[in-house]
Amino acid sequence: MPEISTFYGITIRMFNKDHQPPHFHAEYGGKMESIDIRTGRVLAGNLPKRAHKMAMEWWEIHRDELLEMWETKQLNKKLPPLE
Repeated sequence: MPEISTFYGITIRMFNKDHQPPHFHAEYGGKMESIDIRTGRVLAGNLPKRAHKMAMEWWEIHRDELLEMWETKQLNKKLPPLE
């Protein structure tokens, strides 16, 4: 699964041929969440509260880019980390 960004121990990934709805995976400390790109709703999993909050901040910044990457299946692009 291509790694799109890493920050503060959180790794963001998207599968090349994943199921709908458009989503990304955030991983931290052995836990994972799948997050809907369009709405920010957690589809599955459970990150620690602080890691979830940072993943959501990152999502707000990169939402449009993530959706474009999903739609075009160009997942080799790296997005800047949360700073």
